[in-house]
Amino acid sequence: MSKNRQVTTTTLRRMKAEGQRITMVTAYDATMAKLVDRGGADAILVGDSLGMVIQGRENTLAVSLDDIIYHTQAVVRGAERAHVIADMPFMTYQADPMEAVKNAGRLLKEGGAQSVKLEGGKAFRPVIERMVRSGIPVMGHIGLTPQSVHAMGGFKIQGRDAANANRIFEDARALEDAGCYGIVLEGVPVELSRMITESLSIPTIGIGAGVECDGQVLVIYDLLGMFEDFVPKFVKQYAQMGEGVRDAVAAYKEEVQAGTFPAEAHTFHAKEALFGPREVKLEPAPAEEDEPIGGMYGVSV
Repeated sequence: MSKNRQVTTTTLRRMKAEGQRITMVTAYDATMAKLVDRGGADAILVGDSLGMVIQGRENTLAVSLDDIIYHTQAVVRGAERAHVIADMPFMTYQADPMEAVKNAGRLLKEGGAQSVKLEGGKAFRPVIERMVRSGIPVMGHIGLTPQSVHAMGGFKIQGRDAANANRIFEDARALEDAGCYGIVLEGVPVELSRMITESLSIPTIGIGAGVECDGQVLVIYDLLGMFEDFVPKFVKQYAQMGEGVRDAVAAYKEEVQAGTFPAEAHTFHAKEALFGPREVKLEPAPAEEDEPIGGMYGVSV
């Protein structure tokens, strides 16, 4: 596959068939999207995780459809090769199938995404089928589903016992049958992700699901070591850019305070004299006291 060729849902399915691992990363702006695209990411997820890492919230529930559309537009401008997937936020698809199709359509039409992702298992099969019939590619998401954080009693690993593992397995089969082109498996045991991956013809993308999946996804701020409040067990930090950002800002502040930045190398000069001799004349300040313009006197040049 050409490095510069646009990655599509067909590409991702072919990668599974050919045994090529899929690399997915989240991004929320054009600059980061351009960087991860040039780094070789096969897919970029505009995740509702932006509620936590961008908006500073405790979970993803308050993220709106307009939030995702805005950030997807930015990511699409930065990505050239990677397949861009937009998350469907909480309550944009759960209540009404027709509304779900309309909202998913906005993510493609207004946001510019190439596909959408939604959380949930076989209960959402009718919604997914309607989206797929409407020409909207859908990626599923099962296991630990952050939009159900309250129902699950927190961010907890799912499928550790036989009954729950069987439920998640059946969800995966139902999502494939509904027409999903891929599935995110989050927070499940490696034994379960292996069984699901081997049983499906569509790719599985793991996060906290072990190495047996067809691909992996990480939040970019986790990958770069920029989100330091909490580091989950499944995260590997491939850089320590949080520390680097702090050090860079501290050095910048030190030079600003010392008057060494901007230096001559960062300074522009005129090509000729811009002004002749000037006289500064002090005039009484206007009578309106509610609009001060520089102390007791105004200055005209």
